[in-house]
Amino acid sequence: MLLDCESEPTNSFHEDMIRVVDRLPAEEEYRRIRHLILQRPEIPITDEQLAQVLAFCPHLETVVLTGVPETTDRTIVTLAEKSINLVGLNLSGCSQITDVGVLEITNKSLPLQWIQLNGVIGLTDPSISAIAKTCSRLLECEVSDLPLLTPVAVRDIWSFSRKLRTFRLANNPLLTDRAFPSAAAYAPTVSEDDKPLPHRPTTWLEKLPPLILRHTADNLRLLDLSHCEITDDAIEGIVRHAPRIQTFILTGCSLLTDKSLGSISTLGDHLDVLMLAHVSNITDRGLVNLARSCSNLRCIDVGFCRNLTDLSVFELASLSSLRRLSLVRVHKLTDIGIFSLAEHAIGLERLHLSYCDHLSLDAIHALLRRLERLQHLSATGIPSFRRTGVNRFSEPTPANVARLRRFLDKEDKRRREAEARNVPFIMRSDDKMDLY
Repeated sequence: MLLDCESEPTNSFHEDMIRVVDRLPAEEEYRRIRHLILQRPEIPITDEQLAQVLAFCPHLETVVLTGVPETTDRTIVTLAEKSINLVGLNLSGCSQITDVGVLEITNKSLPLQWIQLNGVIGLTDPSISAIAKTCSRLLECEVSDLPLLTPVAVRDIWSFSRKLRTFRLANNPLLTDRAFPSAAAYAPTVSEDDKPLPHRPTTWLEKLPPLILRHTADNLRLLDLSHCEITDDAIEGIVRHAPRIQTFILTGCSLLTDKSLGSISTLGDHLDVLMLAHVSNITDRGLVNLARSCSNLRCIDVGFCRNLTDLSVFELASLSSLRRLSLVRVHKLTDIGIFSLAEHAIGLERLHLSYCDHLSLDAIHALLRRLERLQHLSATGIPSFRRTGVNRFSEPTPANVARLRRFLDKEDKRRREAEARNVPFIMRSDDKMDLY
C-alpha cells in the first residue's frame, strides 16, 4: 500500500463547526459557527451589530441572546431567514421583541426543539399559539413572565405540543384553571337547590369551555406554574393528563390545598422534585399522604407553609432519596423534628431552616454530627444561632459546615469536661486550637 506523505488530513464539515460565547464571531467564523451564546458579553453588543452578523451565519443551530436585551424584531426576522437549521432559541429578557419577530420564526417552519421567551413582555396569544401549532418537534417551551398571555394560547400548547418535556409558565397573571386540561368530561352544573349567587357579568375567559383532551402528555417531565392563580381543579386535570411529571414547581400558588397534594400523590415514584413554598393552606395530613405515595422524592420545598408541624418532617425524614429540604419559616418546627432528620435523613446534602424560631443549638449540633453528607445549611434568623462564635461559619459553604460541626463538637467536649471537674462552663467566641 502506498501512502501520500505530503497530503494533509481533511476535517469533515461538522468537525469544523464552532461554538462562540459572549462575543460576536469574527468574519472568518461566519460560516463555521453553529452555536452562538450571548449571555454576559464583556463588550456590550448592539442590535445593529447583531443583525449584521446574523445575516452571514447560515449554519446556526442554537442561539442565546439574553445578553443583548435591546434585540429587536428586525434582528429576529434576519435570524429566521438565514438560519434554516435553527433548533434552539433563547430570547428571555429581550423585551423589545414583539409578535412580529416570533411569528416570522413560525412562518419559516424551522426545526425548533426548544424556545425560551421568558420576560418578552410584548408577546401576546397569537405568537405563542403559532409556536404550538407549527413547531411539531418542540421539547422545551418557556413562556414565563408574560403579562399579556391568556389561557387561549396555553390551551393550544397543551393541545398541539405533544412532545413537550419541559414547560414553564411562571408568573403569568392572567392564567386561570381554564388554561389547563380538565379532569371532568363535562362542565360542572349548578343544582337547582343551590342558592343563586348575585348576578355578575361573566368575562370571555370564564366562558371558555373546559379543556377536554383525548391524548396524554406522557413525555412531560418538568412543569413550572409558580405564582399562577390556579386551584385544586387545575392540578387534578394536569396530573391526569401528564402522569409522569418528575419536577413540579408550584411556588406561590396560594389557592392550593391538601386536595392538590392528593392529586400530586398519584404521580407516585415518578415525582422527584416538588416546590411548594408559600402554598400556605396545605397541612400535615396532605403532606404525610404525599410523602408515603411519592417515595422517590429527592427535593422538596415547603417554606412559609405555616400549618406544617414536626409530623410532616417525620414523614419527609423517612424518604431514603431525600437530598434537599427547605423548611424556611415553618414556625411550628421544633427540635423533635430536627432530631428525626438527624436520625433518618442521612442522605441530606442541603437543608434550609432559616427563621424557624424554636430550634436549639443542641438540636442543630446533633443534626450536624449525624448528617455527614450535608454540604449546605442555612439558619438565618434562628435566635439560638446568634451566640458568639457561630456566625463566623455562615459563608462560604460547604467547608464551613464541616468547620461548624467541629466547633460544636469541641464545645460539647469542653462542656462535658467542665461538668466532670464541677467547674462553670463558659461558651467560647472563637475556635482557637489551643483551647482544646
